[in-house]
Amino acid sequence: MKFVVLDTGVVVAGIFWRNEPHACLRGWLHGLFCPVVSDETFAEYERVLREVKSEEGFRTDIEPWLDAMRSSALWVTPVQLSDPVCRDRHDDKFIGAALGAGAETLIARDPDLTVLQKPFGIEILTPRAWLSRLTRAQRRLLDETSA
Repeated sequence: MKFVVLDTGVVVAGIFWRNEPHACLRGWLHGLFCPVVSDETFAEYERVLREVKSEEGFRTDIEPWLDAMRSSALWVTPVQLSDPVCRDRHDDKFIGAALGAGAETLIARDPDLTVLQKPFGIEILTPRAWLSRLTRAQRRLLDETSA
């Protein structure tokens, strides 16, 4: 199983909008990868999802998404970085979680992450770049479930 860290922007955009981040979340739900979370990353997902839902007046029920993440993700203790890696030090938690899991991929929309050049061997891909690497059969699976 491939372990992948998702930045908060991918999770939030994937839940509230039908776009490339949503296709990434469908990839997780269809077993193309196992998401990696730490207490800190999950808390941020939960906080930002609640904020966006309230601010935008969305009716989307986020609890099934959070429950699925709680039960299916690989929970890790993140590696504590001795020096900042990201321009925004708050994004280092995603690198630390990836290192804690031995994950080789982080899917991100945040430019403070996407600008990095493979820190610690972790490939940071935009949702579009990650989707472009799927096999034809994997893309077909996601296309069939997008309706």
